Amino acid sequence: MSQPRIASVVQTGSILLDTPQTMEKLTDLAADARRAGAQLAVFPEAFVGGYPKGWRFGVSLGRRSAEGREAFRQYADSAVTVPGPEMETIARVARDCCLDLAVGVIERDATTLYCTVVFCNAAGQYLGKHRKVMPTALERVIWGAGDGSTLSVIETRLGRTGAVICWENYMPQLRMAMYDQGIEIYCAPTVDDRETWIPTMRHIAVEGRCFVLSACQFLPALNEADSPNEPPVPLIRGGSCIVSPFGELLAGPVYGTEQILTAEIDLADITRGRFDLDVTGHYARPDLFQLYVNRQEQRAVRDCVADQSWPPGGQDPSNSG
Repeated sequence: MSQPRIASVVQTGSILLDTPQTMEKLTDLAADARRAGAQLAVFPEAFVGGYPKGWRFGVSLGRRSAEGREAFRQYADSAVTVPGPEMETIARVARDCCLDLAVGVIERDATTLYCTVVFCNAAGQYLGKHRKVMPTALERVIWGAGDGSTLSVIETRLGRTGAVICWENYMPQLRMAMYDQGIEIYCAPTVDDRETWIPTMRHIAVEGRCFVLSACQFLPALNEADSPNEPPVPLIRGGSCIVSPFGELLAGPVYGTEQILTAEIDLADITRGRFDLDVTGHYARPDLFQLYVNRQEQRAVRDCVADQSWPPGGQDPSNSG
């Protein structure tokens, strides 16, 4: 019989444009999750760096404003580098709490921003990251698109763990790429608080026969309610949950408040579930359908001397013609 594991999803919100205070909040909440018995805690999409819901960044078709450029500068200044001081803090928190962490961050690489999830283990070791491959709608104005080099599953003490961020979960090919790597702990950080999100998480858990851990941000309303008899509507209302490989809700969803949700995870349920459904194994039809995944890092500039994979086809451009 497999040993039950304890996992938490942390429903909380950033302190926008104040990364140091957000890091303090992460430190406190990680300790709270550990006191609740968690061995793994998943934080929401864009928790460190923030999700500026409702910001327009001065963009309309064919136009950008000076005010929008300044808003982007402020937002970029709140982003983190990987590696960097905030990553050192996350690693230290993981070690001090003896807690594996999956944290949504806004990553700055040179001057491009990425929506990223970073992983650290309970020993304080950085395990890797996943960059969102397809920002949604106006997100494309402020975030770059990740590539296949971070589309990976990581060995952790709870099981084979990976992250699929927000609406990446609506990309069937991406889900299949994760299933094919034997994902067991499927982390789905998000800011999607719609009613449709929970059935999506339950579907993925059944489809992949994996545990789905979805941490959504909760951000209170910026303004008072329109009516004195009505409470203000949160900017992001939450909806975090933990789902079993059979689609059962083990925790959540919870709306309208910050909260840590915790559940036991028995990896043996994955094998039990794949008895009759293994979408990249006995339930696949590779004679009919195949998926090709490019996991190579994509770079705009390659050094022909330093990069052994260049030039394509092995031809040395200095010997041509």
